[in-house]
Amino acid sequence: MRDRQASRGARRDEEFRAFVAGAAGRLLHTATLLTAEAPDDNPRARRLLTLALAHTYARWDGLRGEDPYDRTRRYLATRFAHAAWHHHGALRRARPHPRSALSHLSPQERLVVVLRLYEGVAEKQTAALLGLPVERVRALCDRATALLLHPPREPAPAVVAGAKVAAS
Repeated sequence: MRDRQASRGARRDEEFRAFVAGAAGRLLHTATLLTAEAPDDNPRARRLLTLALAHTYARWDGLRGEDPYDRTRRYLATRFAHAAWHHHGALRRARPHPRSALSHLSPQERLVVVLRLYEGVAEKQTAALLGLPVERVRALCDRATALLLHPPREPAPAVVAGAKVAAS
């Protein structure tokens, strides 16, 4: 009996390791897009991914044919949403990295655009996952896409009073 449990545990660990080897890179990129951190400096994204993978591992035996990538991505998205919208925690206080393409988007817009455009999650599934009406998801995605295509302009440099214009 003990040998069977040990064998089952070893198989479970090996299956999970294989899953992480194949999916962790893409999931980390997804988390980095959500947190709008720089790809080479993303501690919040790494923490978010670690929590999502730990959650998936804890429920690995109960997946029963469910896609572990989808389960992990759902947890990653809902954890980000919860932290960004409901807590006054690190994600709400954290400023996006200025080099991030998604830095001009709100956390809710980032979440919707990452799920819809990067992860390819259908509009209805995104709405159900986030507990939002489909119309709201569509509006958030449209606004985020417009901001990505036409980002806000940087403010004009300040004019210094009394500055001389250089003659050519």
